[in-house]
Amino acid sequence: MENVGVQGEATGDVGARVVPAGEWEREPHPSDSLRTFGAVVQALREHAGLSRAELAARVQYSKHTVESVELGRRMPDQAFVERAEEATGNTGALRKAARHLTRGEVGLAAWFRRWARLEREAVSLCTYECRLVPGLLQSEAYARAVFEGTIPLRTDGELEEQLRARMERQAMMRERPRVPFSFIVEEHVFRRRFGDAGVMRELVDHVLERSTPRNVTLQVVPLETGLHACLDGPVQVLETPEGRRLGYSEGQKNGRLISDPKEVSVLCQRYETLRSQALSPTESRALLERLRGEL
Repeated sequence: MENVGVQGEATGDVGARVVPAGEWEREPHPSDSLRTFGAVVQALREHAGLSRAELAARVQYSKHTVESVELGRRMPDQAFVERAEEATGNTGALRKAARHLTRGEVGLAAWFRRWARLEREAVSLCTYECRLVPGLLQSEAYARAVFEGTIPLRTDGELEEQLRARMERQAMMRERPRVPFSFIVEEHVFRRRFGDAGVMRELVDHVLERSTPRNVTLQVVPLETGLHACLDGPVQVLETPEGRRLGYSEGQKNGRLISDPKEVSVLCQRYETLRSQALSPTESRALLERLRGEL
């Protein structure tokens, strides 16, 4: 996977030197992928008959770093992965496992973290939603209501962490004015009530404001459209700086990053078809303004 893989944490060129334990930032909230990767490292090390100290000598990192990686507390860099791969028999398992590593980012669902990182580097992003207002367009009150209604219930602290993460994620739309953001949203999403008329108007105002910049396009699929090209569910497609297109789909308690070119091509075709079936950006803004007036 491009732009994901292993995130280098050591500063400078590790070369042939041992990297002190303190040079890698400890993961405050280890992700499942870090724990799994660490378990694979430990299993291969033990199968090779190596102690942690012996593996540390071979990978040219400290014993403490090896232990932290095995326990899922630290994100390994590319040098660690390559040297550990060679030290444990060149099975290919560590290289493959490293492609799926994600950091334990507070406030983001584990299955969404890789996509969130890809979003920050993307040169274009397309989003179709039929369930909720897209996260990048949500008002704070709307996002809070979504999190408060999620099962299982969250503690106040967890809710605030998620809310902060969502609002911080929205900042990239302001910070990246050259990146085109395209949104296609079903009309019924904006009609679903989550509070009184005041908070509903605030949501519509927020969406209208967020979709005002020239690099942001919002299209609404009106109720009368009927059946259309994206009935399989919500989807996102982005383009990486290298020109590669990736897709993402999400369901109950899971998300799927789609990298197969043929699958992504189908998603792109569906999205482009839906663009022609949805209202134009001007018509979509007019519809939202009418909905606001009805509140």
